[in-house]
Amino acid sequence: MIKNILFDMDGTLLPMDQNEFTEYYMHLLGKTFAALGYDPEKLCRTVWDSFVVMLRNQSDQTNEQVFFDSFYKTYGEETHVLRPLFDRFYANEFQQVQKVCRTEPAAAAAVRQFQQMGLNVIVATLPAFPREAIYSRIRWAGLTPEDFSYITTYENSTRCKPNPAYYTEIVQKLRLVPEECLMVGNNVDEDMIAGTIGMQCFLMPECLINDHNKDTSIYPQGGFDDLTAYVAQLSPFSPVGWVGASACGSNDRRTHAPLP
Repeated sequence: MIKNILFDMDGTLLPMDQNEFTEYYMHLLGKTFAALGYDPEKLCRTVWDSFVVMLRNQSDQTNEQVFFDSFYKTYGEETHVLRPLFDRFYANEFQQVQKVCRTEPAAAAAVRQFQQMGLNVIVATLPAFPREAIYSRIRWAGLTPEDFSYITTYENSTRCKPNPAYYTEIVQKLRLVPEECLMVGNNVDEDMIAGTIGMQCFLMPECLINDHNKDTSIYPQGGFDDLTAYVAQLSPFSPVGWVGASACGSNDRRTHAPLP
């Protein structure tokens, strides 16, 4: 029985080539801070190093706190000056990254269908970005933050994918039953790991990331029509006569996670 749908963002609700996304994001970040008088190579390297530290977060601190604690080791007190500059970057220059993403109308349609069914819909994206950047990507996908009951960001999370504790944290915060949750994503390592805490999983193969060449045949998978049909079979709120459509092909793109 499914009562909660958890969606990954990048490559799932928002189709993209993640390598292209990361490269363009870093280009804009370096260019923006170079114009403010900062060494772009040093700044981007510090962002990356702090991102890696944040991915390994095992503390009670939020990912945001861990990121900037690491950042502080390089920039010291100047970090307090840089933080609002990052906020300004995400509100402005970061918006240009939308050009390397693709809106999939079927994604927004599926989310709204699940809402109409009475399901609890959550964005379970890698919480390595601030709220502003994640909310922006939700809008690029043709949705709004208000379409979801909960959205993971680096401000409200203390773990990152592929750590199963990331999913445990969501379950505990929202008082969910893992077996009543369906995690939907395109990354085999980061998204399908939700199954280890009892969640059901659905693989979206259009922007597939399978860095370790795992067997994906064990997962129900397909496009958004296939997803809605699958949920209709397992949800107590399913409308009568709901039938899914065509399956989606696979496209294996090995890449790294985007930076914060």
